[in-house]
Amino acid sequence: MSEAPAAPSSASADRVRPQNIDLLLRPPRPRVGRQLLPARVAALCAVELQKLRHDRTELYTRAVQPALWLLIFGQTFTRIKAIPTDGIPYIDYLAPGIIAQSAMFIAIFYGIQIIWERDAGVLNKLLVTPTPRSALITGKAFAAGVKSVVQAVVVVVIAALLGVALTWNPLKLLGVAAIVVLGSAFFSCLSMTIAGIVLSRDRLMGFGQAITMPLFFGSNALYPVDIMPGRLQAVSRVNPLSYEVDALRGLLLGTPAHLALDFGVLLVAAALGITAASALLGRPAR
Repeated sequence: MSEAPAAPSSASADRVRPQNIDLLLRPPRPRVGRQLLPARVAALCAVELQKLRHDRTELYTRAVQPALWLLIFGQTFTRIKAIPTDGIPYIDYLAPGIIAQSAMFIAIFYGIQIIWERDAGVLNKLLVTPTPRSALITGKAFAAGVKSVVQAVVVVVIAALLGVALTWNPLKLLGVAAIVVLGSAFFSCLSMTIAGIVLSRDRLMGFGQAITMPLFFGSNALYPVDIMPGRLQAVSRVNPLSYEVDALRGLLLGTPAHLALDFGVLLVAAALGITAASALLGRPAR
């Protein structure tokens, strides 16, 4: 007779755990406190960059309007010399204003995204997460800033091709990016605040169109503050877009500017905008 098969060796009750398997079995520790806000901002900014990567149509179409401003308005007024610019060619004077205008036009309708997320049920899901509302608003605001920086790069390239004498100092260009992000953060928060009040895309579009042109023409983007009527000068001095344009001119053209004041005003405006939009974020979800 054949021998009975040998009994299998008894296995240890404790399974041998492969090295580093803990990374698969244990969920990562959630970010809390100071880590939460930067993580949320970085995540939403990455989402916006992915959108631009997969669909560049918006980038191309948004480049048409600033190109027309520089090609037609800028070159025409450079020839007729109707606006005093302290010896700077008018197209050079105009270019920073068009950068600020393009960034504002991207950010001022950002509240539509909040209303769309409400209609799609996304906003309710975001609000029940542990993420603070201020982190959500800040992430969206600085995501708008990322898109605006990309748009600003396009306008800078167009201006350079038209012969505008811009600086290429890396530190100053970083300052330009910071100014564009702060300005876009404020205007996107303004849009999200309006979205929390009107609760409708159609109404938001109407409000956005109603305030965009006054903000643009009531700033120093097209002409110096000194030649404005007295009432318009008062509007310009409380208009954050004027401080954004002043900083951009100082950084890109080297003209006299109040950089510390400009950065301070935009930083305070962005902080107030985030606070207001965070307070009203729950209203569209009701």
